[in-house]
Amino acid sequence: MRFLLPLICLLIASCDHGIYTRDGVTDGDSFYLAPGAFSNEDPAYQSWVTYSLIKSACQLKIGGENPARASSFECEFRSRRHLVNAWEEKLNNNQSISDDYLDQLAAVHRAGYLAEYTVHFHGRKGWMTPPGLRSASFRLWRREHLRGHRPMTRITGSWNHHKKVMRPPT
Repeated sequence: MRFLLPLICLLIASCDHGIYTRDGVTDGDSFYLAPGAFSNEDPAYQSWVTYSLIKSACQLKIGGENPARASSFECEFRSRRHLVNAWEEKLNNNQSISDDYLDQLAAVHRAGYLAEYTVHFHGRKGWMTPPGLRSASFRLWRREHLRGHRPMTRITGSWNHHKKVMRPPT
């Protein structure tokens, strides 16, 4: 126990100070996948890799001074749809796998409420949402099928500021 504090201090000191978080989000203009994205074969983890890649590409397309903070309904919805599709593909290949959150999200998708789910659980002020959302219907469905549900987002990478490399003239 007495070695725990020095260990924590050592770990903090060894952190890359080029990556910082604000409001739980790493900032920057370039998205880097975590090393586990290439080696971790867990189907749930790999589904979240898909989500992370789709979302980061969408955020870069939105652009702005800090793409890590870019957010839109379409971006979040598309990323969650790809997350579900990746998970369902993995389920088709191996029926014995399960993940509570991904299984619930797949049920939301099959019920046709992924757009409503995205707005309800992940919506942000200022989003342009599509017309025709069935919010009242989703609320009723959610009460029956998503009791105790906890929304989740797992990003399998981080944003950092791209460092320009100065090369000597040739």
